[in-house]
Amino acid sequence: MTDTPRPKATADSAALPVMGLGDKLGDKPVKRSKVIAWAFWDWGLQPFHTVLLTFIFTPLYLTTDFFLTPEQQSLPDGAARDAAIAELTSGLGIGTTIAGLLILLLAPVLGQQADAAGKQKLWLGIGTAGVIACSFGLWFVEPGPGLFWLGVALLGLGSVASEIGTVNSNAMLISIATPKNIGRISGLGWGFGYLGGVIALTLVIVFYAMSWFGLPEDAGLPFRLVAVGCAVWGIAFTIPVFLAVPEPKPLGRPERRRNFFAAYAVLIRDVVALYRNRATRSTFWFLIASAVFRDGLSGVFTFGAIIAGTVFGFEFLELAAFGLAANLVAGLSTVIVGRWDDRFGPKAVIIASLSVMIVAGAATFALIDQGKLVFWIFGLMLTACVGPAQSASRSFLARVTPAGHEGEIFGLYATTGRVTSWMSSAAWTILVVAFSSTRFGILGIVLVLAIGLVLILPIRSTHAATRGAS
Repeated sequence: MTDTPRPKATADSAALPVMGLGDKLGDKPVKRSKVIAWAFWDWGLQPFHTVLLTFIFTPLYLTTDFFLTPEQQSLPDGAARDAAIAELTSGLGIGTTIAGLLILLLAPVLGQQADAAGKQKLWLGIGTAGVIACSFGLWFVEPGPGLFWLGVALLGLGSVASEIGTVNSNAMLISIATPKNIGRISGLGWGFGYLGGVIALTLVIVFYAMSWFGLPEDAGLPFRLVAVGCAVWGIAFTIPVFLAVPEPKPLGRPERRRNFFAAYAVLIRDVVALYRNRATRSTFWFLIASAVFRDGLSGVFTFGAIIAGTVFGFEFLELAAFGLAANLVAGLSTVIVGRWDDRFGPKAVIIASLSVMIVAGAATFALIDQGKLVFWIFGLMLTACVGPAQSASRSFLARVTPAGHEGEIFGLYATTGRVTSWMSSAAWTILVVAFSSTRFGILGIVLVLAIGLVLILPIRSTHAATRGAS
């Protein structure tokens, strides 16, 4: 490295001085124990998403007969009963929407405030405690219509708390990574999350397959115990990050210690500055592009089970087996591809992942009539690329994040993802309705992934500048 000074930034807000990761050129890697401690945070909270939201508590308990009135439970199978269940699923949708709006409003400003005071670890703790508390709270969601909304509220608040924690966990990535290993460390975090979810889900499926070991089901006891188990799991595996991982230094500007609402003015100014400053314009455009392709990535898991069940005819055990395989493949591929991120750059990983997913999605649609093997092959190809694309996306953003703005930028990352969270659902719905066939929804997901690929192509990568300098 030379002694040539870095040029000063010209952002309007003077709040975007240098790139945070670039400021660490030449830094020595931190101890492996700190990296593992950081990665265990994902491991600890993943069961909330995998077990409670996706596979067990919500679909097998909260949106089932347990929460219908006695009159509705006595209805025969048919339109009236389907309508009763639809009331539950639509109620869950309302809760999810409200949670998304709260994340949209809170994530960037809370991240900004954490940056100003150097309190990423504090807000990480608040988010973590919120998820664990909501998981414990699900113990009180006993069967009956009167407690349905308590369950919805707890799952929604848990999602908000999880996103707040994720914003600050992502921000702390800067404190344990260097330009030379950030892709590998980011991939390790995502991979740990997937693998933790796999183990937790396996334990629950064994519990379920053994008829809950004789526990009475009339009061929803097994499902409520599963929620408590997820809370205990979270406590056990998230403690290391608070003991071992340092947090980025505080930004410390007085203007960023104003009240919560005044912080929005600073936020808007910084977003404008990101665009106007040529040194940070890549950050601005990446936030937009990643919002689109990340919604396509989430669509793979959101609608994957529906495609497997309704289009390919998977039964419960087949779905469970595929869910385990999908999470395992996603976790392993993320850890492995993290090394390619450091070697070839995160943009190359994102482009390769999206390209493979588009081909796999199109092949799934074209070969539907060939049976379940098609979904096993191309479905696992899709999930194998989701983790690497997510991890590389975080790595890319960390490389172009201005110093002292880690929490705020990753808060914007969460927010922009919520702004476009309708795209996969809308594309799915429009094509299914237009062709009166669920199979065409696959093309909706492929379309969103393709748009994201087009948007990411022109964005300048910083990998070449950082690879050789560490």
